Amino acid sequence: MLVSTETKKEPTIIEVNGIRIGDKNQIAIIAGPCAIESEELMDEVASKLSTMGVKILRGGAFKPRTDPYSFQGLGKEGLEIIRNSADKYGMAVATEILDVRDIELVEQKADILQVGARNMQNFGLLKELGAIKKPILLKRGLSATIEELLLAAEYIVSHGNPEVILCERGIRTFEKETRSTLALATVPLIKELSHLPIIVDPSHATDKKSLIEPMTKAAIACGADGVIIEVHANPEKALSDAQQQLKPEEFKQMLENLKPIANAVGKTF
Repeated sequence: MLVSTETKKEPTIIEVNGIRIGDKNQIAIIAGPCAIESEELMDEVASKLSTMGVKILRGGAFKPRTDPYSFQGLGKEGLEIIRNSADKYGMAVATEILDVRDIELVEQKADILQVGARNMQNFGLLKELGAIKKPILLKRGLSATIEELLLAAEYIVSHGNPEVILCERGIRTFEKETRSTLALATVPLIKELSHLPIIVDPSHATDKKSLIEPMTKAAIACGADGVIIEVHANPEKALSDAQQQLKPEEFKQMLENLKPIANAVGKTF
């Protein structure tokens, strides 16, 4: 496979806004609200994150929800909002692409296009994303094996786009106390099998604010190239995933608490 270490020995490093995702000495931090809800929210979160050194802003304009009556995102308007906020504070944009028909629209506004867990095996979408020239953040499916994750990445790479960032966001098991089971063994195993960078999403995996920091520490300790964390100015009033979003001040304290772990594995963020 093109994504395997048998094909390419040296790690793939993907540079976005000065952040080298996959660099053995750096941890990429991607942060922002689950959903883009308003211009005011996005500006407030981006402003505070930028002062903490965060260079990549996340936020969903298109929201794939299990409940069809839940907030589905602002669509095109949301893309405009996150792009404007990111530009204002010198940040890059990471946002989800759901539909092959929206690729051109999302590509215009995003620096990283995210493929969510539900779309990991949307092979038509993956093929089309292989034709663009921007990094793709590919999340592991809810019940996908590591082999299936790598084969999904292979669709993108084999169609011309080598810049794929893998993401472990937890898998579905018998456990009910967390949304998913965060399988951190995926990280070192991916390092053996593939040259692609891999980050971890502890927000979606745990679905609990109290678990985000310890699992982020564990992710860094086991060699993750980065983390993607949900941060909201007022989580209690969030339109989606309120229970798993940190307040900016909580996120800032977490970054401080992460430094000893990062230093122990020879990395900075």
